[in-house]
Amino acid sequence: MEQKKIEILNHIVFPSDLRQLRVDQLPQVCDELRRTIVQELSVNPGHLASSLGVVELTVALHYVYDTPDDRIVWDVGHQAYGHKILTGRREQFATNRKLHGLRPFPSPEESDYDAFICGHASNSISAALGIAVANNTQPNRKVVAVIGDGAMSGGLAFEGLNNVSSSPNDMLIVLNDNNMSIDRSVGGMKQYLLGLSTNETYNKLRFKTARWMQRHGMLKDDRRKGLIRLGNALKSAISHQQNIFDGMNIRYFGPFDGHNVVELVRILRQIKDMKGPKLLHLHTKKGHGYAPAEHYTPVWHAPGKFDPETGKLLGGDSKNKKTKYQDVFGHTLLELAQQNPRIVGVTPAMPTGCSMNIMMKQMPGRTFDVGIAEGHAVTFSAGMAKEGLQPFCNIYSSFAQRAYDNIIHDVAILRLPVVICLDRAGLVGPDGPTHHGAFDLAYLRPIPHLTIASPMDEHELRRLMYTAQLPDMGPFVIRYPRGRGVLEDWHCQLEPVEVGTGRKLRDGTDVAVLTIGPIGNDVEEILAPPSAPEGATIDFSADKTIEAPSGAVGGAAHYDMRFLKPLDEKILDEVGRKFQRIVTVEDGVRNGGLGSAVLEWMSDHGYHPQITRLGLPDEFVEHGEIGELRQIVGLDKESIRQAILSPTQTTPNS
Repeated sequence: MEQKKIEILNHIVFPSDLRQLRVDQLPQVCDELRRTIVQELSVNPGHLASSLGVVELTVALHYVYDTPDDRIVWDVGHQAYGHKILTGRREQFATNRKLHGLRPFPSPEESDYDAFICGHASNSISAALGIAVANNTQPNRKVVAVIGDGAMSGGLAFEGLNNVSSSPNDMLIVLNDNNMSIDRSVGGMKQYLLGLSTNETYNKLRFKTARWMQRHGMLKDDRRKGLIRLGNALKSAISHQQNIFDGMNIRYFGPFDGHNVVELVRILRQIKDMKGPKLLHLHTKKGHGYAPAEHYTPVWHAPGKFDPETGKLLGGDSKNKKTKYQDVFGHTLLELAQQNPRIVGVTPAMPTGCSMNIMMKQMPGRTFDVGIAEGHAVTFSAGMAKEGLQPFCNIYSSFAQRAYDNIIHDVAILRLPVVICLDRAGLVGPDGPTHHGAFDLAYLRPIPHLTIASPMDEHELRRLMYTAQLPDMGPFVIRYPRGRGVLEDWHCQLEPVEVGTGRKLRDGTDVAVLTIGPIGNDVEEILAPPSAPEGATIDFSADKTIEAPSGAVGGAAHYDMRFLKPLDEKILDEVGRKFQRIVTVEDGVRNGGLGSAVLEWMSDHGYHPQITRLGLPDEFVEHGEIGELRQIVGLDKESIRQAILSPTQTTPNS
């Protein structure tokens, strides 16, 4: 990207400064804003392509609307970097996604210009309608919802649209149609939007007619809806095309070029004061204005560090060559599907992010990207399972919260053999509290009929996936973290794991440490004798136990519980009889997870050891690097070590 001097943007602190400019200066503002985003994200990684795609829209909205008094509700917050820079946060933008820095997504707790929180998709229309209804006593306040990046495929968006059409409001919905979510957008709505067009001459005539009728007192509220319906019917008859938005009594305008900022300003000014709900349909290109991001948007959604001049990706941890858990999942799923013709894959808009694209490339007819629709993904999987297929439904942990009722009502009650794979479980780092996979163990544990497991390493992930697709397993949940694994060679023979069994990895006499998931590898490093090399890992085969050597921390025993549900009661009985002190460690909320389950079991069976529970506290964990966050919440190695060593240790961060 050619380096040019930033001349206008440096003088814009707030949108009020932007509104002092001439319209013909706005294209230069857009160019400078785009270059600023590229330059900043090349050294401080974040969500690049989405924000580049809405630069012109962002500038036009803040130029036409009186923000923050007028409300702009962003959907899918990774579109909003330009919005942050224009709203008093340009000097702080270098801290974006860093510990104690700017939040990764818009939040009213950070700025008055952020009308609502937006970490997950599809909530903008509902939230904006609520704001509009609450502000009915302030008729001059405008409310705008900006929805895009595939979020219109989410069911919540349609629920909001339905309510918008029946509730008194003057809100504007801006549909940023870039034919993308993170991977390419899919589904009937995508096809509908691609084919949707409206005659520009008709729209201009409609604008002029509506304004004339308003000036002459002929467009009263009680007549407006009837006139809209008549106009929609005439337009449909002329164009032979029914518009779904017009059919819901939502005035539709577009599609227009979302990268022509001058034209956007003209259009927004025309429709700003119109009565009733409106939808402005814009065609944009994700990554627009930066050639590498335009060329392959899935990679440039969040590319990490890169050279802004050449577009060369600079990579992350070059020393860590271990395979990502998601890739182990993807390769193993393909391997299983080649053996089992009943296996199908389902993901809500994340085939690349969860590596289901590996199977999708080889078996496109057996993999389904259902769009940003987590609840539908689960119920769709349940329907296939009811008729004899074996779905592997992969959803990011924090997004699976949206499918909670579907898991209960459509999968668990019927004991359907759906394998729910929860990627990005535990702390995920700079994406912060809307994306941390903090709650899955706690919210899934009370549901009857579920098997819930978390592998300690890549071999265990493969074995659990193999086990989950065996006959009569019923609904099976496997959770694993973001990032790379711990083994040099992730491939292993596929063999079953007995459901509800853990492993004693290390024997001891003083304290029992019970872990679930990959955080058990940190415990193994802590318990290793001083002579063990830093970062050494052990491939624990079934029933392999290490005797506590001299120099080990506290003579501690270590049990990898592997299953949260059902618990290994033989291990718990052994621990209850042998140890007066127990430490549980999990990368999930402390309340309701493994530690709570162990407490309950010990109490129910008459054991009364001192139990220290290590996990995430009863609060939303901020954004930052995972190592920083673990230190804050007491899940770093030194905090775990101290909890194991201290006989009087109580639960930290209570």
